[in-house]
Amino acid sequence: MPSEDVVHEPAKAQVEAFLDEHRAALEECLEGLDEEQVRRRLVPSRTTLLGLVKHASFVERVWFAEAVTGRSRAELGIPVGPEESFELADDDTIASVLAEHRAVCAASRAAVAELDLDSVLPGNRRGPLPLRWVYLHVLRELAQHCGHAGILREQVLAEVGRTSGPAG
Repeated sequence: MPSEDVVHEPAKAQVEAFLDEHRAALEECLEGLDEEQVRRRLVPSRTTLLGLVKHASFVERVWFAEAVTGRSRAELGIPVGPEESFELADDDTIASVLAEHRAVCAASRAAVAELDLDSVLPGNRRGPLPLRWVYLHVLRELAQHCGHAGILREQVLAEVGRTSGPAG
């Protein structure tokens, strides 16, 4: 649901609408690009367009699986640190990374569906956290990575002489 449609809804619905808009915007950074373009490293770090979406799945798991359940990253099968979450496997494709991201986001929504913003989650290494804080933290991460994706996409498109697109 677009954020404009939830102006008069409860705060949880508002935050969830903004989260979903940012989740979708990050996925849109891959639209119209090929496998080589989304893997292109344009900065010294491991950051690539496809890596950003893969990292976003890690973020979802940290905050909506680890923090909600209190299970360790090892139990959840996710990297210990965020740096590793940008690494692409040879078999990672646009389709596979998008499918994983969508599944993880659906699991995130389900994990907190019955909770309210003041619900206290077992947390991760920080200890117990209110859902409100988790939502705001994830929204901040997604907004930051959408900005990164917009810049990387602009660089990729400039290389092929195009300057517009979903994230442009």
